Amino acid sequence: MAAQTINTASDAAGLAALIARASEQTGAGKRGLPPVDRWNPPFCGDIDMEIRADGTWFYMGTPIGRAPLVRLFSTVLRKDGDGRTYLVTPVEKVGIRVADAPFLAVEMQGTQREGASVLTFRTNVGDVVEAGAEHPLRFEISGENRELKPYLLVRGRLEALVSRAVMYDLVELGETIMVDGVPMFSVRSGEEVFPVMPEAELEALSR
Repeated sequence: MAAQTINTASDAAGLAALIARASEQTGAGKRGLPPVDRWNPPFCGDIDMEIRADGTWFYMGTPIGRAPLVRLFSTVLRKDGDGRTYLVTPVEKVGIRVADAPFLAVEMQGTQREGASVLTFRTNVGDVVEAGAEHPLRFEISGENRELKPYLLVRGRLEALVSRAVMYDLVELGETIMVDGVPMFSVRSGEEVFPVMPEAELEALSR
């Protein structure tokens, strides 16, 4: 069994079993996340796995319908400096395709802490992340329709795209804040300010 590799796993369940064994062998167990940033295995090629823009995971052209499998795979994701995303174990690294962001932020809660609003997000794979200095929000305007797309840094270089429904709630919390002398439509979380776009640009888009 030790000689079996991710490349020879014939289905998602077999792939999951390999990752689960790797986590157990490194003491990750069921608590916390495997230390993928500390692993430096050889690259063993790409596998036919894709994360679609809506957060759905596919393996060999078939959706992975079991949420526990998806959560397991998500714990060994790593995005490297080359811009690609990999599944990483102590013994090998394989490339996968990501259409947009690997995670999707599907819920947001706003709470008050020391008089400041703090935004906490839940992802589709169960991460709970508080927006702040270590987990910043960033905003892109993309496409011909100039669609606003917020992203939240979850861990390492891995981001979550904020779902459209959550994005509307997020934008409702926006306010105009001076940033480097420019009025910026921005969102606050704790002590951090995350600029969305210049106020003048927002007014132009609203016309």
